[in-house]
Amino acid sequence: MIRKHILIFQFITLLGLIEFSQAQDSVNFPTIGEILKFDKSLDALLDPSAEIEVLSSGFLWSEGPVWVPESNHLHGGYLLFSDIPNNRVVRWDEGKGAKTWLTPSGYTGVDTYGSEPGCNGLLLDTLGQLISCEHGDRRLSLLTKGGGKRTLIDNYRGKRLNSPNDVCLGADGKTLYFTDPPYGLPKRWDDPRRELNFCGVFCLSPAGEITLLTTEMTRPNGIAFSPDFKTLYVAQSDPAAAVWKSFPVNEDGTIGKGTIFHDATEAFEKGLPGLPDGLKVDNKGNVWATGPGGVYIFSPSGTLLGRISTGERTANCAWGNDGTVLYLTADTYLCRIQTKAMGAGW
Repeated sequence: MIRKHILIFQFITLLGLIEFSQAQDSVNFPTIGEILKFDKSLDALLDPSAEIEVLSSGFLWSEGPVWVPESNHLHGGYLLFSDIPNNRVVRWDEGKGAKTWLTPSGYTGVDTYGSEPGCNGLLLDTLGQLISCEHGDRRLSLLTKGGGKRTLIDNYRGKRLNSPNDVCLGADGKTLYFTDPPYGLPKRWDDPRRELNFCGVFCLSPAGEITLLTTEMTRPNGIAFSPDFKTLYVAQSDPAAAVWKSFPVNEDGTIGKGTIFHDATEAFEKGLPGLPDGLKVDNKGNVWATGPGGVYIFSPSGTLLGRISTGERTANCAWGNDGTVLYLTADTYLCRIQTKAMGAGW
C-alpha cells in the first residue's frame, strides 16, 4: 500500500515540476523505508516509531541540502538543495512544495557539459551567504547579498580543480574545507579536461590561500567536523573501498593521517544501494552519514548504532527547522525524519 501511495505521489509531483512548482499537503506525507537499530543507544537519537517522510520527488539526482533559517537575508524558513543533472538549485517550502530557485547552478557554459553539470554541496557562511560546490564551472562560488556570484577558488597551483563536491566551515567559522573528486567531469577520472593527477581534500583560508590537506582518499566526498573541531570526517565514494575516514586536526587547521572510521564495502558488495556520500554531525558528536542503504548513524567512537534505511541511493543530509529535523536527498526524492538529536552548531 505504501508503494502504491508513493507512485501516485510521484505522478502528482512530476506534473508539478513541469511548472517547477507544486502544492502539497503539509501533514499527510507518504513514507518510505524503515529504521534499523543495531545498538540500544539509537533510542536516544531516534524514536522507534519515527518515519521517513517523502516531501517531494521527480528530481534527476537530488543532493547538497541546506536549511535557510528565517533570520537569513534570503527570507528563510525553507530548504535549498541541488538537482545536479538539471543544473539548478531547488527550494522546498512547507505546505507549498518544490520550485526552481536558481538556474544555472553549476555550469554557465554554452555547450553541453556531461550528465552532472550543476552544483553539488551547498553551505551557508556565517553571514548567511550561499557557498556552492560547482561541478561544471569547477569552482567554489559565493552568492553575495547583492545577488551576484563570486568565484572563491577554481584552481590549485594554477591547475583547475576536478569538480568540488562538498564543503564545510572550520573552527574559525571562515576557513572552508572541501573535497574534489572527478564526478562532475563529463568523463570523470578519464576526462581529458582533468588537470590534477589526484583527488584532494583542501582548505581555503579567508585570505584566499588554498592548502592541500591530503591525497590519501581515492574519491573524497562528504566532509564534516566533530563539534569540538578536533576531528575531520571524510566519506570515500569508491566501490573498491567504500569507507569513512577520520582525521585528527592540528592546531594550525591542517590534518594528520586518516584512520578508517567505518568500512561499508561489504554492504555495498551485497547490493545495498549507494556509496558513502554526504554526512553531518550532531551536537553530541554522533555522525549521520549517507552510505549503502541509507543514513548510517555512528557514535563518536565509530560504533554503528543504526541505519535510516531508505531503500534508495541516498546522497546527502542536513539539519533543519529547529535543528532536530534531518532532511535527506535520496536519488529522485526529498525526504525528512524527526530525530531526538540536535545538529552541531544549532
